[in-house]
Amino acid sequence: MKKATILSFTEDGQLLASKIATELTDYTSERFTPRGNLAAIMQSRFSVSDALIFIGACGIAVRAIAPHLVSKTTDPAVVVLDDHGQFVISLLSGHIGGANELARQIASLTGGVPVITTATDTHHRFAADVFAQNNDLFIEDMACAKRFAAEILLRDLPINSDFPIENPLPSGLYMGSTGSCGLMISCRKAYPFDTTLLLVPKRLHVGIGCKHGISSARIEALYSRALAPFHPMAIRSIASIDVKREEPGLLQFARQCQVPLSFFSAEELQQVPGTFSHSDFVQKTVGVDNVCERAAMCAAGPGAMLILPKTSLDGVTIAVAQEKWSVSFE
Repeated sequence: MKKATILSFTEDGQLLASKIATELTDYTSERFTPRGNLAAIMQSRFSVSDALIFIGACGIAVRAIAPHLVSKTTDPAVVVLDDHGQFVISLLSGHIGGANELARQIASLTGGVPVITTATDTHHRFAADVFAQNNDLFIEDMACAKRFAAEILLRDLPINSDFPIENPLPSGLYMGSTGSCGLMISCRKAYPFDTTLLLVPKRLHVGIGCKHGISSARIEALYSRALAPFHPMAIRSIASIDVKREEPGLLQFARQCQVPLSFFSAEELQQVPGTFSHSDFVQKTVGVDNVCERAAMCAAGPGAMLILPKTSLDGVTIAVAQEKWSVSFE
């Protein structure tokens, strides 16, 4: 659950802080009433909070957070409201940090007015960074995101997707594959537009088979070559057969990649529906005819698609499966 730090400076503010802490159920909240130690509180709370809620003057909030600001991709949401809750201002990290939505939530609790100043919101245009945040998509390039946000205020922009789109497009988007600036949703390194804002779904699962005693370097050699077309942020998991659970090279490789590693039994792999590459040697050795393709599909879940069949090099096999997923703007 997200963490909120609520700071109040008056008696009315303390009462309002208690109400917000109780009713803001998406967050676990800690309340503070600074008495000359606001700087110390910010020092300890800024980097560990998902949201900072100031019940007081905007000037206090601005001066308090200024020394700690780093990036719109990492700074917490900052919301400021008066101690009667009449106006709730989204001050910082409105989109990626979620301050705009938090301001709306708090305003609904206090009966106040949410004050949102981000241009895409005030112009009722599609906000790519909000969409990415809500759908756990990786924004490859924040400079492209800024360019896209500026361009969509001026004109409609094209969107392309490797995944099916479920519902009507939001204001500002149309389907297209060419143009000076556009949005691409893909697990691949795909750049169809002159300036492409690439949003990457974490929907790929890599199945790995390997001989006993294989080194992490040999796994890395095939992994780098086989997965070159795919974006590294699209990889959600690595999977293999459970007899490889203690294989040092595989474990080390997964640690280096910082990707979760899961294992499946031969029985689980054998039950995966589909047609896969067959190896009599693998069948005899581990009890199932194929490890990498079946492990990838097993990890990806029902409806998955094998997008990279078995590829081999120096005692390592790799395959990639993509989860069933679709783009929804609702």
